[in-house]
Order: sequence, then C-alpha cells, then structure tokens
Amino acid sequence: MPSTLIPETVRKLLASQPIELPIFHPVALKLQRMLSNYDFTVDDVAQVANEDMALASQMLKMANSPMYMGRTKVATIKEAVIRLGAQQVINIAIAASQAATHASSNPALDRYMKALWQHSHGTALGARWVAITCGMRGAADENYLAALLHDVGKLYLLKSIERLVNAGVISSMFDDELIMEIFEAMHVEQGYRLMQHWNFPAMYCDVIKYHHAEQWDTVNKMLAIVRFVNQASHSVGLGLKHEPELALGATTEAEILDIGDFQVAELLALLEETREFEI
Repeated sequence: MPSTLIPETVRKLLASQPIELPIFHPVALKLQRMLSNYDFTVDDVAQVANEDMALASQMLKMANSPMYMGRTKVATIKEAVIRLGAQQVINIAIAASQAATHASSNPALDRYMKALWQHSHGTALGARWVAITCGMRGAADENYLAALLHDVGKLYLLKSIERLVNAGVISSMFDDELIMEIFEAMHVEQGYRLMQHWNFPAMYCDVIKYHHAEQWDTVNKMLAIVRFVNQASHSVGLGLKHEPELALGATTEAEILDIGDFQVAELLALLEETREFEI
C-alpha cells in the first residue's frame, strides 16, 4: 500500500502531536543526560533513580531477573550501579519505564503497544548478545539501548493516536493495514525527531534514522547489529511482524558482523526465550 493512502489530515494530526507525550520517564531521561555528560558519581545515579520509588522498584526487579544478572542479586539501586555499571543501570531504568509506557486503556491500541514492547525489548537483549558474541563487550550496553529505542517512533505514533481518539478527533476503529502503513511511512522520521528533541547522543539517533534505510554506513557496527537483530526478531515473529522466510545468514549485516549459521540459531533461540520475560 503506498504511503499516499494515509489520509493527509491524519498524517498532519499525528506529526503535530506534542513531543511531551508520555514516551520517556523524566527520571530515566535525567539519568541518560547524566551519562551523556559524564558528570556523575555512583551516589548521584542512585539518588536520581530513587526519585520515583515505583520506577526504582521495577528497576530492581528487572536487574535481578535472569535475563540481566543470572544468580547475582542486588538489594539497592546503589548496589546495582556498583555491580552492573552506570550504563546498564540507566538502560534498565529506561527499559522499566518503557515497559510501563507500552500500555493503553484502549484494547486495540494496547495490543499494538504490548507487541511493540515485546519486539523492542527482545531486540535490545539480542543486540547486547550479538555485541558480546562479536567481540564488542565494551559496547554491549550501548547496543542494548540503541536497539531498545530503535522503534520509539512507533510508540510515539500510537500515543498520538490514543490522544486523538480520546479527544474525539479521529475514530477509535483501527484497521491493521492502515496502522502498519502509518508505521512504515512515519515511524522513522518521528522517532528521529523525538531523539533529537531529548538530546540523545548522535549514535542512537543514527540507528533510528537508518535502521530501515537501503543506503547506510556499513562501517557503523552498532547500526549493523540493530538492523540484523531487528530482522531476526521479525524472522521469529517477535512483535508486530512475522517474516519466517528471511535468510538471515545471507544478509549484508551478517556478513559485516561475521555471523554464521550457528550464531544465527543461538540468536533466534534467545529471542524466543524473551517472549516469556515479564517485569
């Protein structure tokens, strides 16, 4: 379906929604800014994280889950920062807040949001695994965050639709084909707009801007990882798409990352495991 079939009035309404829609938790944003400025101590991170006790509680629950830590347990945010490092704790803060954000009182929209969270979170865990597997352990946490946020434009669009429906501006009847077309036509530009507005580092903005592009910087390993794991997630039907016919081992991304059939099989198994993860 060509993007011109999206009613122009709907396109303009969605694109003009306030950037302050509940996409990012203010505490998570504050933590990300601290990390970007390299101006923090362990106590600083713990103090900010504890500004919202509900978020702090979710962070600890996630930090102590097998997907993140295995058998190592932490009891406080400060202890988590010391054991995991600031970047991973901040990643967990953003993930915990995003999990809560991917919800709607509208059943139709809630279905999309839950599927989107499953995809984004699974892709993030997969990207961290691929980074480690490819000898990029030092960049694993950055790859996790890039993958976690690669489809944030879709969340923005869903929140925009929710706001317009609640205001009675557009119909509450959703056609799957139209929703997917809106995503395809608008989620990259809106995600990039969001990330620039919130002053996220350029490496994350670039991943959002180019994760579907035909022409992209093949030297950018983070971008290659997110693109590859995004396709792997589609291959197993993790989220809104299921494309089992994808030949992952034959992709440009797999060639760049030197990923063979054995690693592909391991990644697909990991992505399947993430379906069971809850916080």
